[in-house]
Amino acid sequence: MVYTPPPELAGMSLADIAEAVAERRLPPVEQWSPENVDDSHMLIRADGTWLHDGSPITRPAMVRAFSGLLNREEDGSYWLVVPYQKLSIEVEDACFIATDVSRKDGDLAFRLNTDELVVAGPDHPIRTQGDADNPAIYVHVRRGCEARLNRSTYEQLAQIALSESEDWTVTSGGDSYSLIPA
Repeated sequence: MVYTPPPELAGMSLADIAEAVAERRLPPVEQWSPENVDDSHMLIRADGTWLHDGSPITRPAMVRAFSGLLNREEDGSYWLVVPYQKLSIEVEDACFIATDVSRKDGDLAFRLNTDELVVAGPDHPIRTQGDADNPAIYVHVRRGCEARLNRSTYEQLAQIALSESEDWTVTSGGDSYSLIPA
């Protein structure tokens, strides 16, 4: 099967984005409880690079496939889960990188480094941490896994916030999010 990435966010309506999100069929990781537990020898670096045994995974299709199997446990540990096995995976910061954001019909749509699309709201809240000199903004993707906004996406979101109000707050999905670290 040939992979066709979704078009650029700027050219998509919110309905197009919602359709693209619905078309992505992810495995039901949350339904699986394998007893076979091991280590994947994988690491997701803070810059979004995936490594296996210290070597970068250079095939985007492999990263997309693995990313659909990610799960974060309540204790903060990350796992790749398949029906018969659960493999630990080290994550330096966030599982994904948000590489683009666009305001669509009042909501905020993000594109991830895996070409996935996420619309911020109650199921995908935005969270800010760090301090004024080093802010970090994240959007929840799924199963406890988040995407950190890269610098250009942070700047795009800041421009959206400032164009709408002076308090560095954005709204999406009916919820409001402050971009100022607490």
